[in-house]
Amino acid sequence: MIGLIQRVAHASVKAGGEITGSIGEGILVLLAVEPNDTERSAERLLDRIVGYRIFADANGKMNLSLKDVGGELLVVSQFTLAADTKKGMRPSFSSAASPELGERLYDYFVDKASKVVSNVQTGRFGADMEVTLANVGPTTFSLRVE
Repeated sequence: MIGLIQRVAHASVKAGGEITGSIGEGILVLLAVEPNDTERSAERLLDRIVGYRIFADANGKMNLSLKDVGGELLVVSQFTLAADTKKGMRPSFSSAASPELGERLYDYFVDKASKVVSNVQTGRFGADMEVTLANVGPTTFSLRVE
């Protein structure tokens, strides 16, 4: 499972012209599911995301986590993160999970996140979406768990 995380001042996502999720200070996570991912993969990635120390402490050092700052979480499905781009001029998506597995684990991830983060917002799985964000730093990390 892959999570591309971005520390944001605010972020929102639209699907079909309507805003489906919007957050203030927190993390935008673009989430990709791979064929061998499980519920345990989702739990491990969530633990890393909410505990990852990417927010500044009083000394300006990245030393605080989403939990520490009471930040919000916006979760957007992004199967293209699982693309194989090693050769050629066109990505292959054979390394991404099936839509059924992807949606099941995406929903599982969001459900678990809602139990540990006070405000969890989402995009719409499988939809064409528009994501708007103010990336602070900019600060972006790619996290992957097996």
